[in-house]
Amino acid sequence: MDAIVKNHPAAFKAVKDQDRRPSREEAEEAVRTLIAFLGDDPAREGLLDTPARVVKSFGEIYGGYRQDAGAVLERVFEEVGGYEDIVLVQDIPFFSHCEHHMVPFYGHVHCAYYPRGGVVGLSKIARVVDVFARRLQTQENLTASIADAIDGVLKPRGLAIMIEAEHMCMAMRGVQKSGVSTTTTRFTGVFKDPAEQVRFMTLVRGRQR
Repeated sequence: MDAIVKNHPAAFKAVKDQDRRPSREEAEEAVRTLIAFLGDDPAREGLLDTPARVVKSFGEIYGGYRQDAGAVLERVFEEVGGYEDIVLVQDIPFFSHCEHHMVPFYGHVHCAYYPRGGVVGLSKIARVVDVFARRLQTQENLTASIADAIDGVLKPRGLAIMIEAEHMCMAMRGVQKSGVSTTTTRFTGVFKDPAEQVRFMTLVRGRQR
């Protein structure tokens, strides 16, 4: 699990060290400060309960900090009838938040692997995506985190991860260009072979047509 933890060292330290985490009351007060900084009145009727709502919603949006991807993947099914070919789970939707501006980015994850002695339930791959997506990070780091978790626990003969996402930090601010898609990939094992990468891409793109 070291590969999983090292991607978010500060975050994991904060979760483990409960005594150093701000209280809910402190978090709500921070939201009030931000509302005032924006130029609104946190005491007006429409905003009175906003700090509590924001802190509660953060608990869900960033719930991945309290989850362990290794635990999600721990059950492996070894009775697969001798199946050794590619397993592809694609178009897994996700929502995440950029660590630079805390603005959403969202899209789909495509994951393929060649089993080594067993497979996991298909829903587990989607759950691993959620574990890491519900944190602050870059798309590049999200790609690496998902790959490291699956590769570290399942130890497949090869793993391919591709993420396609749109970033609101490009659409809502800065350059303000909507509809721009960013693609990141990670290949391990047999998927380092260009021919296998072509096969993976062909399967993914063929389904998207």
